Amino acid sequence: MAREYAKGSRSGARKKPQAASRTPVQAPASPWRWYGTGVATGVFLSLLLYLGTLPAGTDPDPGAGAEVVATATAAAEKTPPKPRFDFYTMLPEQRIAVDVEPAQVATPRTEAVTQGETFLLQAGSFRQRADADRRRAELLLLGLEPRVEEASGEHGRFFRVYLGPFQTHAEMSRARGLTTAQNIDTLLMKRDRP
Repeated sequence: MAREYAKGSRSGARKKPQAASRTPVQAPASPWRWYGTGVATGVFLSLLLYLGTLPAGTDPDPGAGAEVVATATAAAEKTPPKPRFDFYTMLPEQRIAVDVEPAQVATPRTEAVTQGETFLLQAGSFRQRADADRRRAELLLLGLEPRVEEASGEHGRFFRVYLGPFQTHAEMSRARGLTTAQNIDTLLMKRDRP
């Protein structure tokens, strides 16, 4: 129904709209409502799937599981028995009778290594004299007596750092231990005495 505004009624009374002529219009659904419905449906289906994968209980008595747990905890609370060490008493009582003569023990190698040979330690072989002098200085700081010798061969000239000659095996072992502690590799060499 259309109102006529051109003809104004001066009475001031307004006409009420008729409720029967209007149909209620619903607002369109919000996208958030659709999103929430999808999430809720997905959670519900996931829960059903999870419950379907659980193993079926074979024990119809739910109280029996509590008894098993109670016996397992009681067994765990018991302390294991202390170990017995019988060998402390058994070993002193045991004797072994042996009828063997003692063997002769060889004399240790603290004397001269051999009459016709001496031993040297080569602490490095360098192409440059400066590198050989640097290694010589390292060995001097260790309290050793190194020397540098020049050698020529088919591959060129080399400067070799030697320690020794050593008269006893103990001296050579002491020098080799000092160089090994400083990460200096040595080569044991045998030479005839002049």
